[in-house]
Amino acid sequence: MRYQISGKQIDIGTALQTHVQTELADILSKYAGRPTDAHVVFSKSGHEYVCESIVHLSTGLTAQATGKANEIYAAFDSSGEKMDKQLRRYKRRLKDHHAGRSQPVELSDAGSYILQPKDESEEASAETEDAVNAMIVAETETKIQSLSVGEAVMQMEIASAPVLVFRNEKHNGINVVYRRDDGNIGWIDPRNAG
Repeated sequence: MRYQISGKQIDIGTALQTHVQTELADILSKYAGRPTDAHVVFSKSGHEYVCESIVHLSTGLTAQATGKANEIYAAFDSSGEKMDKQLRRYKRRLKDHHAGRSQPVELSDAGSYILQPKDESEEASAETEDAVNAMIVAETETKIQSLSVGEAVMQMEIASAPVLVFRNEKHNGINVVYRRDDGNIGWIDPRNAG
């Protein structure tokens, strides 16, 4: 398994890196049989340390957790506890959904954009500029997973994400699942629109 442990504007010592690798290995060995890589990023927000952990599993699923504390080790431990809880909670579901899967989840490339809302001072200058290009703050590539609807809902819940875009395994079309305001899960399948 590959580990990428870094800090945003803070130094990460070798003792902390060793602690992170040991603890993550213990957590993942209990629940996830084949993790491929882990990204752990430490940062400081005010007086608190923040630890963001993301683990990619060979099944294509991604588990992520964030922990905050006054000490850097406690921030990682908080993140680790949340990841442990997520994986424990979904262990049976992971096994059930992937028991019949002989191949790992297929990934497709896609663009990902972060858009900044316009303020009123930008509206006057937007007449002379291309308005869409002026709003783009960041552009990256991301992977779109090929999943069943049940796996997509589970992946969205594991990642604590409000929305997940995926390629539906049944018909190879792009679908979206999202958390509705009433707490239920919504599913958008453009193929069924009519």
